[in-house]
Amino acid sequence: MSLSQMPSMIVSFHEGWDDLIKLHPSISRIFALVVLPLSLLPPAMIYWAGGNYGDVFVPGVSPERWHSAAGIFFLAELLTVPLMAWLMHLASRANNVAADYRECFTLAAIAPIPLWLSSLVLFVPNLVVVILVGGLALLCSLGLTYRGVYALLHMHEDVRALQMATVITGAGLLVWLLLMQIVLIH
Repeated sequence: MSLSQMPSMIVSFHEGWDDLIKLHPSISRIFALVVLPLSLLPPAMIYWAGGNYGDVFVPGVSPERWHSAAGIFFLAELLTVPLMAWLMHLASRANNVAADYRECFTLAAIAPIPLWLSSLVLFVPNLVVVILVGGLALLCSLGLTYRGVYALLHMHEDVRALQMATVITGAGLLVWLLLMQIVLIH
């Protein structure tokens, strides 16, 4: 699986997902090759944008506060992926789905990729553009979650897959809002 397959994975139950299933990557490999490098993007962008034109996003916040928020955000991101995997694993067991923690971790690492990549929009000092791109990234992440539940967690009943994806997405949105609060409150 590569980032070039990501658009197909958002709309397909098989393209990209089948390759990922065949690879059967370990948790440590997924963490090292996906989670760690991509979760560096948002804090780096928060650090850079906050230091250069943070007043566009939140007036009156000093660059130093943006920089410390970026570090806290990075640590929170690294904790969020295993937390989401654990929640997915609980939801799987509650729905009598035979998904192991590794499969849940894989989905928890794949689903936020559009959100991580969307942080690059912080190069544009325009709050409206940032919100629009963030919203689009969130929709793409939702598509990945639904398709991933179907493919990685082996739920081949559309209604049950949608139900489980909705529960996972709800929990993910709560975590995402908490992450945003870390940036805005700090």
